[in-house]
Amino acid sequence: MEKITAILVDDEKQALNRMGNLLKLFEEVQVLHKESEPESAIDKIVKTKPDIVFVDVEMPRIGGFGLVKAVRQKFVFPTFIFVTAYNQYAIKAIKAEAFDYILKPIDIDDLRECLERYDHKCNHFPHIENSCLSEREKEVARLLCKGKTSKEIAEALFISKHTVDTHRRSILEKLGVKTTAELMAINR
Repeated sequence: MEKITAILVDDEKQALNRMGNLLKLFEEVQVLHKESEPESAIDKIVKTKPDIVFVDVEMPRIGGFGLVKAVRQKFVFPTFIFVTAYNQYAIKAIKAEAFDYILKPIDIDDLRECLERYDHKCNHFPHIENSCLSEREKEVARLLCKGKTSKEIAEALFISKHTVDTHRRSILEKLGVKTTAELMAINR
């Protein structure tokens, strides 16, 4: 399993620390930041583009759903996992396309299962794997589906941004989609 970057957002310091301590048990997870202020969390998420954001639902000023909306409006699309003491928000979380909904106090087995499902989702793209794409195009397509930019992909694969953009155009054409968002949608 490759490294999973994460940001934790919760206005309760004790909950932040507990989640941080639990995630230390998973060597594949690298916590980039723990944020108790939703506004600064939005900035950190947009700047660092983590793979996962663990976010509390109820926070002052900007709740979890507001945070998700604010981040997506800035065209950053990490995987959101809601962590809350309240089960009544589960339907709203599904409608917000959250990846998971974990109830506090967090059970280590629930967290493990969530991370395993995340790894499976991120490393299994049926429309990519079973396509006519070259191996390099499949590498680029997988990273596109993870929300990586052309610059990030170029750095990860040690190729130029121009080469990534050329692969992107070819991928979209071969798979019959018009945008990267459509590519991501068919590989969910």
